[in-house]
Amino acid sequence: MLTRFAPSPTGELHLGHAFSAVLAHDAARGAGGRFLIRIDDIDGSRSREEFIGASLADLAWLGLDWDGAPVRQSARLGDYAAALDVLRARGLVYPCFCTRADIVASLSAPHGPSGAVYPGTCRDLPDVDRARRMVTEPHCWRLDMARATAEAGELVWEEKGQGLRTADPVAHGDIVLARKDAPASYHLASTLDDANMGVTHVIRGADLIASTDVHRLLQALLGLATPLYHHHALVCGLDGKRLAKRDAAASLSALRAAGIDGPALAADLAADRLPAGYFLQNP
Repeated sequence: MLTRFAPSPTGELHLGHAFSAVLAHDAARGAGGRFLIRIDDIDGSRSREEFIGASLADLAWLGLDWDGAPVRQSARLGDYAAALDVLRARGLVYPCFCTRADIVASLSAPHGPSGAVYPGTCRDLPDVDRARRMVTEPHCWRLDMARATAEAGELVWEEKGQGLRTADPVAHGDIVLARKDAPASYHLASTLDDANMGVTHVIRGADLIASTDVHRLLQALLGLATPLYHHHALVCGLDGKRLAKRDAAASLSALRAAGIDGPALAADLAADRLPAGYFLQNP
């Protein structure tokens, strides 16, 4: 078994991150396997170097250990570009010049698991127009979902304790694989990295279960292995909302400063026991 925990260095880790990290760590160690750390640091506008060191210190405070040096997505940009080239050569992606405001304003943009579904404005632009606009206009790269799913066929993945699930990537529409301000989207980078790292079991929050439909499609298109998935319940506050990095009271640094014992907290989380004021909930 090989599991991973993949924090984004855009803020401090909180109890929700700790719960996910503990589950992934203990699953691997309990099976005599490996536990890896990946730093998802390709969001250049939000990632901060200081949060990387802080995240690793938080994990060590919990008593978690990991195998090898942490992997950094920023060191793998060439792999993302190569995968995008493969999809581009097969006619499965296209440049999109629309802004978020354009999409939200479109009356033909229904909502799917990830928000507004792209209405396909740029999908059928003439090649000459695309070539001209790409020279001067910012653009992202979108997956042509209809073509991609037709090529991939029916897709399934296994959820721990629930058996096989049928993937429904079509509900997401033509998703972005490379943003205007980042070399790869979460979907593309995470799928490629899990395969490259040899991850056998992806353990992450239930808020990402819909994303697995897209990841399963990318695995099929790029010939990547499909891991077993376990989407766990989310840590919520008394207001019923899942924790976010802005919830300072639930940050691991705040708990450490308050004198909380890290390994004891990790043991409690492994047993689904949360500090007062927090509870687990499936979305």
